[in-house]
Amino acid sequence: MKFAVVGAGAIGGYLGARLALAGHEVAFLARGRNLEAINARGFRLIEEDGSERHASSVRAVAALADAGPADAVLLTVKAHQVADLLPGLKDGLGPQTLLVTMVNGVPWWYFQRLDGPWQGRVVESVDPGGRLATAFDPGCLVGSVVYPASELVEPGVVRVIEGNRFSLGELDGSRSARVEALSQALMSAGFKAPVSRDIRGELWVKLWGNLSFNPISALTHATLEDICRFAPTRELARRMMAEGQAVAEALGVRFRITLEQRLSGAEAVGAHKTSMLQDVEAGRGLELAALVGAVIELGQVAGVPTPTIEAVHAATALLAQTLANAGPGPARLRPEPL
Repeated sequence: MKFAVVGAGAIGGYLGARLALAGHEVAFLARGRNLEAINARGFRLIEEDGSERHASSVRAVAALADAGPADAVLLTVKAHQVADLLPGLKDGLGPQTLLVTMVNGVPWWYFQRLDGPWQGRVVESVDPGGRLATAFDPGCLVGSVVYPASELVEPGVVRVIEGNRFSLGELDGSRSARVEALSQALMSAGFKAPVSRDIRGELWVKLWGNLSFNPISALTHATLEDICRFAPTRELARRMMAEGQAVAEALGVRFRITLEQRLSGAEAVGAHKTSMLQDVEAGRGLELAALVGAVIELGQVAGVPTPTIEAVHAATALLAQTLANAGPGPARLRPEPL
């Protein structure tokens, strides 16, 4: 297959390098030093076991249209960066191209192709005014839940920390030939890529942790095991997760694991810094709207109160504003590279 990867960061680089090494054609949408490094040296991947692999056949482009027609565009940037990529992103999609949304949090398409009273509703927290909802035909979209952790060591170099699972799913829950082909392509590159008939349910299992551990870690600078082993913050996370579960179930989602199992799973990850804490330390913008604000909005849609989530969201939003107003120095917000 021919892939265009929007974002040459930790996840995009991991995907693109592995796919290229498996024989697929890969072009990255990148900018600045990433663009230069990829075109000069290809992409270097440091695997979990420390072994290194070099994807020399990849290339980088400054505009998605320059990549040429792709079978699938993998969208791997932060949720708050997607709108800024319009209209170039839309212009780079052919009539048969799949747009695979590998973005954390509540996606803009959450209510698209979803039977029920909220069919087609815009999620304003992540898509103000419905710009994304109107820009993309929901028929071209494939949902994905990203489980691996990796890091961009330097431009054109990604180190895998752990994991290789990317769940895929059609928005309407069907098991189509196109999503099966996409799954096969990812599996050929060594990934686990199961096709889910309930991509929103899978999304919520990850979101369960994102909506609680991410803001708590940003506020406390604590790792997952620290949060889970300190009784007051474990209880805070549990209360936030319980509110999130009530929202999800009111929207028709059914969880296949218990809240305590999800907490224990997070604790077992160990001394891991969440992505939001890493963004705080690096002075980058926070994915607060997609990971927390959108859950509050979905609670309002479903008529479910979320007082604990709202309190933590307020404190984290103030943190984000404080960082943004800090000016030059360690706390200054910097744009995250593609």
